[in-house]
Amino acid sequence: MNQITQPTALITGASKGLGRALAGALVARGWRLAVDARAPGSLAAELPDAAVVTGDVTEPGHRVALAAAVSRLDRLGRLDLLVNNASDLGPSPLPALARYPLEALRRVYETDVVAPLALVQMLAPRLRDAGGIVVNVSSDAAVEPYPGWGGYGSAKAALDQLSAVLAAEEPDLRVYAVDPGDMRTDMHQAAFPGEDITDRPEPATVVPALLRLLDARPPSGRYRAADWAVADAASETSR
Repeated sequence: MNQITQPTALITGASKGLGRALAGALVARGWRLAVDARAPGSLAAELPDAAVVTGDVTEPGHRVALAAAVSRLDRLGRLDLLVNNASDLGPSPLPALARYPLEALRRVYETDVVAPLALVQMLAPRLRDAGGIVVNVSSDAAVEPYPGWGGYGSAKAALDQLSAVLAAEEPDLRVYAVDPGDMRTDMHQAAFPGEDITDRPEPATVVPALLRLLDARPPSGRYRAADWAVADAASETSR
């Protein structure tokens, strides 16, 4: 991470789940934050020093507003970290591909693939100036053919490939596609309507692994948060 007094991050989809947990952790570390959410709720109260921008990442005007918020946080417009966390699961219950509504599929791709790339395109100069990091939140559904997950999974697979190509094209950046694993979130509940998902871990339990990844700055690539958590536990045991 570029060593400046207060690094700056932009996190999309920060009203709940992993985005909200990561935002809180970065604020505790002294980061300046711009965050967005379709329905921010109490986000501004919880992150009083953050720039909270209400809107939808699929809207070009909203993305312009996010870039402007970054500029207000840092007079040079630098951006150390972009976290593309906002995602669209698609219809619930999850439909098979043979009957997947195409308009819904377009919406999934607009949110999960097109919007992250659009933000990267808009913010690339600022990320380059900072030698920054792009985190694209992926899923195991990107690599495993789960029935019903064809829309979301294929979109995340596209995001993984987008991340890999971006890394090859932008060697001065770190570009990570990160699979956080199953979490107890509203999205995960929507994927399993009527089922009890309380056995899944809370999003906050994933954040320490993400912070280790950011601190370590490994080569660009696809990473599982679980691997970083396991590695840390092993290192603690060996001491």
